[in-house]
Amino acid sequence: MKQTQAPRKTSTWRRALALLPLLALLALPVAGHVLNTDLSKLSRTEIFWTYLQLGFTHIIPLGFDHILFIVSLYILEPRLKPVLWQATAFTVAHSITLGLAMYGLISPPSHIIEPIIALSILFVAIENIITDRLNPWRVAIVFGFGLVHGMGFASVLTGLGLPPKDYFGSLISFNVGVELGQVAVILLAWALVGRWASRKIWYKQRVVVPVSVVIGLVAAYWTVERVFFT
Repeated sequence: MKQTQAPRKTSTWRRALALLPLLALLALPVAGHVLNTDLSKLSRTEIFWTYLQLGFTHIIPLGFDHILFIVSLYILEPRLKPVLWQATAFTVAHSITLGLAMYGLISPPSHIIEPIIALSILFVAIENIITDRLNPWRVAIVFGFGLVHGMGFASVLTGLGLPPKDYFGSLISFNVGVELGQVAVILLAWALVGRWASRKIWYKQRVVVPVSVVIGLVAAYWTVERVFFT
């Protein structure tokens, strides 16, 4: 029995190591949002589309950390229905804290929020490795992490500002853009992996574990960087 299991474990870790070059790419800093538009000259519809695009690009391509979090949520149970429940909980949660922060009711310090976001990714990656099934309480965990991620989104909008003539509408459109970005990540993961590999007996060892190891390493790097070097 040991002789048959050893090659499989070795193969799994080789796949994880083969993905390590991605660490360099994923750990690189990315350009921030730039809003080169005079919002006072835009109509409400143009403002809506502007902030919708900002929300989407905050996930794709700028939000490496949020992308990895969504991928981590998806791969453990790669059917669309379970991950959509998690994504819904995440969206509701980050909408709450984003709105509270933008209306000045809370003021989360970024030097605390950003490391917690990285730790949330690490937590989900580790859970993917040590568990064999999606636990019902994960939705509650995701909701809690969504509250934190929403505070991270708030730091972006605080830097950009919101137009006084359509403050609430632009806040909603940014949230919709974020949600569309998350759905795009989920659908891409489903098309590339979940659609054809999720029912394979080797899915856990060849997909979930290697991908979670890489994501966990990236998240650990980000945690250290954000705590000690930011």
